[in-house]
Amino acid sequence: MAVTDIDSLPRTGVLLGIDPGTKTMGVAATDGIRMLASPVETIHRGKALGPMITRLFEIYDDRKAVALVIGLPLNMDGSEGRRAQSTRALAWNILQKRDVPIFFQDERLSSAEAENAMWEAEVSRKRRDDRIDAQAAAIILKSTLDLLERRP
Repeated sequence: MAVTDIDSLPRTGVLLGIDPGTKTMGVAATDGIRMLASPVETIHRGKALGPMITRLFEIYDDRKAVALVIGLPLNMDGSEGRRAQSTRALAWNILQKRDVPIFFQDERLSSAEAENAMWEAEVSRKRRDDRIDAQAAAIILKSTLDLLERRP
């Protein structure tokens, strides 16, 4: 049930944001009234994808989420490359486990923005490495909240 447009997202409820990577997946969540997007955790990927998706749904259920927002790593010209295809494959695998609404959010530069924010906050290098993906997921989610706020 991949959602293709912002208007198809449920109008209320917690959204989970995901910053997918090759080794980790950053997870963030909105609050119940969708005012804030906060980092939740970074899930490390092992050899198999299943445990990572299981952990994602544990967070989803614990927070009573209603949809996933997945950062889509587009090229700077807006085209889709290998990383975007990998992200779409992740979404397909998620949907094989459970049919949930999924919205793809352009995530160009979200990791760089997260890194800069953490550097400015004087977060230690080790802590930045541990939290960068979850922080990027929060930025991706905040972008979606901004879009939702602008819709009629």
